[in-house]
Amino acid sequence: MYDSQYQETGNGPDDFWRGFFSRRQFLRNAAILAGGSFVALACGPEATATLAPTQAPAATQVPPAAAGAGVSVSPDDPRIEAGPVEFQSNGNTLLGYLSRPKGEGPHPAVLVVHENRGLLPHFPDITRRLAVEGYAALAVDLLSRVGGTSSFAGPDEMRTALRSIPRDKFLKDSNAGVAYLQSQSFVQRDRVGAMGFCFGGGIVWLMAVSNPELRAAVPFYGSAPPLDKVPNLQVPVLGIYAALDNRIGAGVPDLEKALKDNGKTHKFVTYAGANHAFFNDTGRRYHPEAAGGAWSETLGWFETYLKN
Repeated sequence: MYDSQYQETGNGPDDFWRGFFSRRQFLRNAAILAGGSFVALACGPEATATLAPTQAPAATQVPPAAAGAGVSVSPDDPRIEAGPVEFQSNGNTLLGYLSRPKGEGPHPAVLVVHENRGLLPHFPDITRRLAVEGYAALAVDLLSRVGGTSSFAGPDEMRTALRSIPRDKFLKDSNAGVAYLQSQSFVQRDRVGAMGFCFGGGIVWLMAVSNPELRAAVPFYGSAPPLDKVPNLQVPVLGIYAALDNRIGAGVPDLEKALKDNGKTHKFVTYAGANHAFFNDTGRRYHPEAAGGAWSETLGWFETYLKN
């Protein structure tokens, strides 16, 4: 199923994303938006089909933002520090956006993997939401190898550019993001998780079956990993799905069976009435009740496996 993730339909945030800058302009402008706290550069419905050997505790639910808002936690929120970063991956310079709670820490951390268009504003906002909850969070721009998200005129061009990058590079760059987080003094090295959306959810599944450094994973409506890799899974996984997302949902029964057969810790939550990309509050498929429920489930999962 992984080879289909390039075709995953997003939720049309095109109207939100306007005004593109060069990489350096992006870094400078993001720093201004962050209120000067520039991060230093380095070199509704009921859930179904659940299995949870460890029951996650209740989590604080953040009220969902209005559709199209794109920002629910301001870059200059006094509780956090947030801004762009650069780091290295096998000789390549990667771009990203890092948010963390104020204070030295150390904090548990989460890697955020974006949809199949690039690092649009919704994903830095997710890192800030996580920072408010006590996590350092990094969103990697997986278009870094071809100039970065801000080098493209719009989401369609971003999607086309992503298709030009070999899949193994996405996995390497995402894992480099984990290593970058682990290298930060304010991060608990042994408490790093990952979450991803659509295309990014598929990447997180691949990370979960191949990166032993992860402590928890939450893929949102992501394509299943090769089932013969499931025995390698060492990470507790919370899978978030949408009942109307027939294409991704078709692979869930076989994936769940493989997880059960191999005794892997997991929980699947499927939201009735929601479709693919329902969490993204900048698009037409945004489903406030499902998004709020999924956020609560996610925080509960990370609370259990990253904070305890």
